[in-house]
Amino acid sequence: MYMAHTMLRREFDLLPQLVRDVRTDDTGRSEVVGAHAEFVCGILHLHHEGEDVVLWPLLHERGGAEAEEIVPVMEEQHHAIEAANAEATRLLPGWRSTARGGNELTEAFDRLRAALLEHMAMEEQRILPLAEKYVTAAEWRRLGEHGLEKSPKKTLPLAFGMAMYEGDPEVVRAVLAEAPLPARLIMPVLARRLYAKHAKRVHGTPTPPRATG
Repeated sequence: MYMAHTMLRREFDLLPQLVRDVRTDDTGRSEVVGAHAEFVCGILHLHHEGEDVVLWPLLHERGGAEAEEIVPVMEEQHHAIEAANAEATRLLPGWRSTARGGNELTEAFDRLRAALLEHMAMEEQRILPLAEKYVTAAEWRRLGEHGLEKSPKKTLPLAFGMAMYEGDPEVVRAVLAEAPLPARLIMPVLARRLYAKHAKRVHGTPTPPRATG
């Protein structure tokens, strides 16, 4: 969860300025930034969908008063974040194809970023301790499996490289532990290279600024 949140913090921290920096009518650049924005918005959607489907029902069932104090807040925040995400992705295709209307899109991403940062901080403080008490390791793995099942297979190495960029090596090894041997050997190298190439194209450097907060 921390690895996923760090990746989301970094990419959504950088995204509004990426849009601001695209010159009007520079459709080559708006296509690059727009494709990246669509990708990270999709990752966010699947990340939260997994929690909606897997985590919240388990905590409602087992967590008693502890869970009922905070889980409804998390669910409410998810609805707000999903609405902000939907608004940004609604505006995205028009800007991506024309490089016009960037101010409105930037404001949408600023709102999405603010809601997301507040939510992730609260989730780390309040939900992870509950999950440790009430959710088994096998059930927790289902969160990751949800994203794997729903994601296009061709995008998984890049998404993993995006998470690996600031990920704890021990966590990366744990995530790969149950993968087939070829994937365990190839994925760390392939994913790292794919994200470096992607970051160079999107951020202008293979080593973009790290997450804050």
